Amino acid sequence: MWRGGSPPRPHSSNAGEKMTSTTTDQIGASGDGIMRAADGTPLKRSLARALRREKLRSFLLILPLLAFITLTFLMPIADMLFRSVENGIVQETIPRTVVALKDWDASSGELPSEEVFAAFQQDFTEAFKNKTHTRLGLRLNYDEPGMSGLFRKSGRKATQLEPPYREGFIDIDQDWGKLETWRVIKRASPSLTDGYFLAAVDAERTSDGLQMKPEKERIYLYLFWRTMFLSIVITVSCLLLGYPIAYLLANLPLRTSNLLMILVLLPFWTSLLVRTSAWKVLLQQQGVVNDTLVWLGIIDTTSRLELINNQTGTIIAMTHILLPFMILPLFSVMKTISPSYVRAAKSLGANDWTAFWRVYFPQTVPGIGAGAILVFILSIGYYITPELVGGTSGIFISNRIAYHISTSLNWGLAAALGTILLGLVLLLFYVYDKIVGIDNVKLG
Repeated sequence: MWRGGSPPRPHSSNAGEKMTSTTTDQIGASGDGIMRAADGTPLKRSLARALRREKLRSFLLILPLLAFITLTFLMPIADMLFRSVENGIVQETIPRTVVALKDWDASSGELPSEEVFAAFQQDFTEAFKNKTHTRLGLRLNYDEPGMSGLFRKSGRKATQLEPPYREGFIDIDQDWGKLETWRVIKRASPSLTDGYFLAAVDAERTSDGLQMKPEKERIYLYLFWRTMFLSIVITVSCLLLGYPIAYLLANLPLRTSNLLMILVLLPFWTSLLVRTSAWKVLLQQQGVVNDTLVWLGIIDTTSRLELINNQTGTIIAMTHILLPFMILPLFSVMKTISPSYVRAAKSLGANDWTAFWRVYFPQTVPGIGAGAILVFILSIGYYITPELVGGTSGIFISNRIAYHISTSLNWGLAAALGTILLGLVLLLFYVYDKIVGIDNVKLG
């Protein structure tokens, strides 16, 4: 403390000189005004170099994950997209015929010229030697039934023909004299085709232009609609059953909650095929469910419920299988909600329902969104369960995709169906993001 006059001044000049000297020594400021590091490198350049090293180190750490995602996710999707439009087999097998057919007018009502048949006989002979004519026939059979049998029947006879080739082919089989046969070959000539996508939406390209298939042959659009409808029903069923279970797990004591969580996770410890087969036994008309209902007197023994080989069986079995995928996100979100919010609402005069609906439920919306997305996306891709318990009315579009991949070997149509299904999922995801917001989706 001092008396009178102004307080003593700190030695500002000396302190400033010392600080300036220290800063200059540390960052190496030069006479040109550029801040430099200790090694004389401009400070800006040194910081940029350090940031690049950190970014490179981070990239190297995630490189195995990126490679795994590329090999197991991105490349299969890219291959599916390519197969849905790829059609190189026709040009590769009968290249001369493809070139000769360019000058033929398919709407003229006349068969191709002798030059086209001569080119086709030459291509057919080479294809027969390479045993690729049957593959070509199988590909053309996707557009016109009977083409596969026509190519197999022609076989060796076509390789032994002598001019005139047109009459020779017609003698082998009358179908070679039909305009539609050659129209199919010409339509399938381009290396890229939209035929698979047209078939996936029950349409076809004919000599009269783009047309829908006859009513009795339209199956895929209905299967897409059924897949979306049943997936939504299954998602709603899982939500209605899973929400109270998750609420109970989140509010029970830890010991009891862990025990019940084991029961929730129990289906993960058994095979999907075993669980599905169990439902097939339980739901049949002489099964446990119907026997129990008869024993309780709810239904008569002559009016047993049809719970299997239909949509009902698909919904029940898939709801049971996918229920944990709804419970787990809900539980992880509910566990983070403080009970003080509900108590505060009740202390302000809200009843139980108002406190739950106005305070608790909005905080669980992120878990609902996460669970709904998981269940919906998983359900539209299931094909084993609908195949075993769905019958003819409960199968999904995924069952037809599996059929074309493993049985009919029409990989192009399977890829087109998968691409459309992927597009529908992305569209619904976009709509969900616009309405609800993807930021509101949380797993915990």
